This record gives sequence, C-alpha cells and structure tokens, in this order.
Amino acid sequence: MFSYKTSAFAALVGISLAVIPPVVRSATIDVTVGGPNGTVAYAPEYVNASIGDVVRFTFEQKNHTVTQSSFASPCSPLANGFDSGFVPVAANVTSDFITAELTIENTDPVWVYCRQTGHCEEGMVFAVNPGSDAKFAAFKDAAMGQNSTSTASASIVTVTATVTVSGGETITTTYGSYPGSSAPTAATSTDHKVIVGDNGTLTYNPANITAQIGDTVTFEFHQKNHTVTQSSFTDPCTALSASSPGTVSFDSGFMPVATNATTFPTVTIQINDTKPFWAYCRQSTPVSHCESGMVFSVNAVENSDSSFEAFQAKALALNTTASASGSASLSSPSATSTSNSALSIHGIYGAGTVIAIVGAAVGVLL
Repeated sequence: MFSYKTSAFAALVGISLAVIPPVVRSATIDVTVGGPNGTVAYAPEYVNASIGDVVRFTFEQKNHTVTQSSFASPCSPLANGFDSGFVPVAANVTSDFITAELTIENTDPVWVYCRQTGHCEEGMVFAVNPGSDAKFAAFKDAAMGQNSTSTASASIVTVTATVTVSGGETITTTYGSYPGSSAPTAATSTDHKVIVGDNGTLTYNPANITAQIGDTVTFEFHQKNHTVTQSSFTDPCTALSASSPGTVSFDSGFMPVATNATTFPTVTIQINDTKPFWAYCRQSTPVSHCESGMVFSVNAVENSDSSFEAFQAKALALNTTASASGSASLSSPSATSTSNSALSIHGIYGAGTVIAIVGAAVGVLL
C-alpha cells in the first residue's frame, strides 16, 4: 500500500498489513499531538472508532511521539506495536503540520503514550476504544503513578535533544564511566559539531568523536533527508527502540533539507556518561543509507573489537542482504502480535507495524 497526500512521498516499510474487512463507510477522527505553549497532551485524550475508521494524528509544537503501549504498562512500548518516532516541530511553525494515520482493524482497545522523557508520567497518554471513561482514567492514573520512578530510570540512560528546526527552540529528549572509554572530566564542556550529509554524501562528518560528560554534540542536517537514530553495536541498522524494546533511546526524526537551502536544522544531544553511543541514518530510499556506511559513534573504544571501524563494517556487511527495491526491512510483527492497527507515515518511522507520514516534505528529499 502506498499513500500519497499533499506533496509528500510515501515510502512503505516492508511489512504486510492484515486485510481490513469491508465497511460501508469509514470516518476520519482528528487528534492533536502537543500544541502551542508547550502542551503535553493528546486532544482529545481518547476516541471511539469502528473498523475501517482512520485516526489522524497532527503533530504540533514540541517533540512528541505516538507510541503503542499496553494497559498494564502505559509508559513502555508494546512489543511489535507501532511507533511514529519523534516528530520535532518548532514553536514558530503554525501550518502544514506533519500527520500520521492509524487505521483501525478491530475494536479492541489501543493504548498509546508519548515516549518523550517525562511526558507519559505527566499524563500524555491516549486510547482508542478504551471501553469506558473509568477504564481510560485508570490507564492515565497508572501512567502518572510511574512518575515517582521516572527520574531514576531516566538518569541511567542519557540524551537531551535540542531541536532547532527553524527557530532556535530547545526541545528535550532523554540516555557513570564505560570501560575502555574516556574518563569523566570536570573541564568546561565542549560542543562537537557534526555535519549530516556533508556535500550531498551519505556521511556524518566527523563520523566518530570522543566526548566527555557534559559535552554536547550538535548535528547540522544538510541537503537530502537524513536522521540520527540511536542503534546498537550488535545491530547497527536497527533503531535501539526496536532491537531493545523498553529502552529509552534517541531519534532525531527525518530532517528534509532542500538543495538550495542556506540555513540548516540542528539537533543537539548532551553526553551524560562515557558509554559508547551508536547511531545511523534510517533513510532507505533509493538505497539504505546505513548499509552504505552512514553510521556514527561517540566514545567508541578504539583498538578493540568494538571500534567505530568494526561498527561501520557491520553496517556495510548488511548491504549484501538489502532489498532490491531499496525499502527498509524492519522487524515484522510476530504471529502472536497484539497490534490491531496500522500506523502509516511518509518516510520510514519506527518499527513493528507499517508506518506512513504525511505532510511537510517528509520523505520527499531523498
């Protein structure tokens, strides 16, 4: 299935959808994600939908996700569930918002949260067909009840994302000393600038840096349409959120930049420990950027089996199994998957279910 809406180009993640039973009519139900003045909420918070209906999420200001969870664990991603990935929107953007569409395939409850650090614990959750007001209230209360432990868990993992898409707005996302890596330092922090797609190449420049605790890394996105997506040394071309469900991880989202652009969006992360940080570009059209060697690391342990060169070699080795169509092949839901819907986004966002993103040139500049 390809979906073409406005000027955006649809890229299909290689996962087949269940056949939606025929319906006489379907409805499109609009849900706003975030909004002006730092809104941390979905509006409305829940909806009731029939088979074949489409729930359309419109991403407004800040940097949010639409991530499937479960009633039992409201603030943790559901295995094989859908995930929009982070969609940063600057404060000065007032139109042409990115949208994502969720097609309802049965009437079972669908539980959703925003995986931006602390948002779920602040009550940023959503549901389709929760069953009753009381059931949704219990889901939201359970999410907010995790607030007492959220700070401790977030301090273990580290990353603070500062998204400057077009107007200089700071937007936050969240990752002691790792054996073999640089020792902590109390010196003044340094900002390390990395060019993403330098001169039209499928590279990060530099591709490997050493950073201290408190340092920042600013990614400046140049022409084409790239991401900086956290992965792992073991699985370089798969998002860490997919290979290690439940792990807090970083994803810039797609950053389309026109050929004639003279100003460039940036994303800044803060280094909070010296553990190696592995990342890749998840663009897959017309070829996999990761499998072409577009990977990046912070504090890779050189002169070891876990060096940057070894990480890049793992990514390049995947090229021999790349799809002839150039589509990304992400983790498919298992036969026992509990996901009952397909979230579609133009571009390649998330893993598990098919994702299609609509609007704002995502997936156009390949």
